[in-house]
Amino acid sequence: MTLLARLDRLPLSRPHYLLLLIGGLGYTFDGMDSAVVAFLLPSAQEAWGLNNGQLGLIGSATPFGFLFGAATAGLLGDRIGRKKVMMYALAFYAVFSVVAAFAPNYEVFLASRVLAGAGAGAESAIIAPFLSEFVPANRRGWFIGALAGFFSFGFVMAALIGRFVVPTMEDGWRVAQVITALPIVMLLWWRRSLPESPRFLLQHGRVDEAEAVVTDLERRVERATGRPLPSVPESATPPATSTPKVNLLSALRYLWSPVMAKRTAVIWLIWFVITFSYYGFFSWIPTLLVQRGITVTKSFEFSIIIYLAQVPGYFSAAWLSERLDRKNTIALYLSGSAVSAFWLSQMDSPVTITLAGAVLSFFLNGTYAGVYSYTPEVFPTWIRATGTGLSSAFGRVGSILAPTIIGLSAASLGFAGVFGLTTAVLVAGVICVVVFGLSTAGRSLEELTEPAKEGAK
Repeated sequence: MTLLARLDRLPLSRPHYLLLLIGGLGYTFDGMDSAVVAFLLPSAQEAWGLNNGQLGLIGSATPFGFLFGAATAGLLGDRIGRKKVMMYALAFYAVFSVVAAFAPNYEVFLASRVLAGAGAGAESAIIAPFLSEFVPANRRGWFIGALAGFFSFGFVMAALIGRFVVPTMEDGWRVAQVITALPIVMLLWWRRSLPESPRFLLQHGRVDEAEAVVTDLERRVERATGRPLPSVPESATPPATSTPKVNLLSALRYLWSPVMAKRTAVIWLIWFVITFSYYGFFSWIPTLLVQRGITVTKSFEFSIIIYLAQVPGYFSAAWLSERLDRKNTIALYLSGSAVSAFWLSQMDSPVTITLAGAVLSFFLNGTYAGVYSYTPEVFPTWIRATGTGLSSAFGRVGSILAPTIIGLSAASLGFAGVFGLTTAVLVAGVICVVVFGLSTAGRSLEELTEPAKEGAK
């Protein structure tokens, strides 16, 4: 009987859902911070007389910070613990969001957005691997997909702020950033009660602490369900006994070693494809609508509809992840995204653009639900946070490039060309995941990733 076998056989119940809520609220604020930038661009342009190139840099600032935050969080998460990184990252994000809100000029605003993005990126990269280590194999895809679904609530809240705060108040774009930061104080207080991951504790030889976490979780699950706990399976795969020291060079060397290179290449490409497409679309859609003759207020109203489509996108994909497998769900929603992006490229009226944009939003965010579930599953425990963080960081390269590329290419390619480009990128992602992706549904993390199993496909 191992601690991990005891952990994995626990049925999902109130203690797991509390973890989902606490982690999900973090993603809500991360999503809100990312999305609100699109609604700040017109006001920032007016306040400081910015050109399209400078607007593109603001659009790229948050994902640029995300890149460094995600990479750093992964490395620290595997060295000092998942929980500590989550707490520090959230506080860092809140501080610099407030600094950005009171920025006196373009340069301070841009730098603050980068640093706030670093905090949000660290937070975003660490939550999924952290919570995946608490969840039984047969429900992990749904759980982490639903966790990612909290991003959609943040985007909807950002759209509401963009519609009802930014254009209706003096300095509403500054007030909007304060609103995104203040709830973090409550979440930081709430997170103090979170346990550290038992898998992390075992990897670092802290067996007594891991035992205490698992025992407490067993007690709370039994009390919540009102039934005896299931028996512990005999055939559980034991965890690795050695814990290599993780730094950037050793991590990259391992991730691109012969046994891991295929997995790493697939997951990095998927992250790049979905993040390029996602940020290219959402960073510019309000501005593109305005440039097509729609008022700023109307543009924000259309954006609310588009953002609302995220909610069923995330949660439908979370549901399908257990039934179709993660890689098939990702391929399905990437395909839907490609078709929707092509459809959007052919539209020329506000209503049809909004409808096609909503469908694209549904599929893009459904893809993210699959990707967030899939990524922690392909890396061993000792490097899970680092692998997830570096994958997310590589994806952020796409999010940095996308607003600038689309901003510059919109003039030459036009509206149709911008989303035709997005279609081509998405098709490449579909081919990659279908041909080279790994099936993960229903398999324990140790079965998928421990050294004896790493060659399994």
